[in-house]
Amino acid sequence: MNTGVQRSGATPPAARTATNRGGRTGAGKSLRPGEERADDRHGARRSPTVATATVADLRDIEYKVERAMSFHGARYLHILVTCPLGWGCDSADTIRVARLATQSGLFPVFEAEQGEITAVTKIRQRVPVEEYLRLQKRYAHLFGRSARPDIVARLQAQADRNIARFDLLENQPVGVS
Repeated sequence: MNTGVQRSGATPPAARTATNRGGRTGAGKSLRPGEERADDRHGARRSPTVATATVADLRDIEYKVERAMSFHGARYLHILVTCPLGWGCDSADTIRVARLATQSGLFPVFEAEQGEITAVTKIRQRVPVEEYLRLQKRYAHLFGRSARPDIVARLQAQADRNIARFDLLENQPVGVS
């Protein structure tokens, strides 16, 4: 579990934590992806089943937990749930933030077996990553007086790569927002 208060391998790129304030660049955590990501092909091959889900869709979580229980060996389920204290967002925005994470493409919701993607949740209404970032104080350093549009653009590019890789856009060709 990673609540977001302390930096870990699962901390999202550019996020500030209590143990990582950003140093000279003010960028927060390095823009390299987390060390252990559910969509990492190498990591996915270590488990017979890997899936992601968010608190915004409880039925999906229930389905994926039950499905994972049918496999033998290690199983990995990454569930995105906000930590109001660590993320610096209002607890009333928990579902909204989780939805924006998926709608922006930063947190793809998918299932994989033996390293192969078997299902994805399509994005019905795409949003720019900025909508997701602005609701969280852990990204406040990217906006305001010392804004970092270059970092926001790099995060948007990461979301765009996720959207293309997982074919996440519903009824839209890849590359069209």
